[in-house]
Amino acid sequence: MDLLIFDLDGTLIDSKQDLALSVNATRAHMRMAPLDIGQISSYVGSGAPILIRRALGAEATEAQIEESLEFFLEYYREHKLDHTRLYPGVQESLDRLRAAGKRLAVLTNKPVAPSRGIVEGLGLSEHFFRVYGGNSFDFKKPHPIGVTTLMAEAGVERAATMMVGDSGVDVQTARNASVQSCGVTYGFAPETLLDPAPDLLVDDLRKLADWALQSGSASG
Repeated sequence: MDLLIFDLDGTLIDSKQDLALSVNATRAHMRMAPLDIGQISSYVGSGAPILIRRALGAEATEAQIEESLEFFLEYYREHKLDHTRLYPGVQESLDRLRAAGKRLAVLTNKPVAPSRGIVEGLGLSEHFFRVYGGNSFDFKKPHPIGVTTLMAEAGVERAATMMVGDSGVDVQTARNASVQSCGVTYGFAPETLLDPAPDLLVDDLRKLADWALQSGSASG
């Protein structure tokens, strides 16, 4: 693989607590009771508007969702790095891949501004030639536009490109772009990696680095 495209939440970073605290601050602002961190984590992956819509529930009006989303984005912008950390092995893996000359990018459904802020705050800016978020294009993952744009910008063919993520959204994104996929089992939604199944499945990003830096092909 010459181009590896990474999801952010649940793949590179453990952001569960900051996201949960931000969602619950939003619910408190709307005079609603807090939710469990595990429940909130299950809502992550399709972008901030859907996260807030899910967190408020089916009874919420469009006006309430709009107010809540504005509050959430402002609150999260200030608190996005309070507790968020890289998963074990991520720094080492990215260092190895970068040193080997691999092109690395981030493609997340999280808004691009906090995504870039997190990447910069965790000292990873120089590892990635691009960081794209859910509002960088007209369509979010699993639409393939982010992957195809990154391939064009990197000058890398489909056969040498891999999407890496913790959910079925990332696997479907890879399929829609006709590139290979790697699922990580330590993230927010490992249960969604069953169907569609990724080409490669790892429980530690260092295993992906080992595989990407050796000859061979993904075999399930």
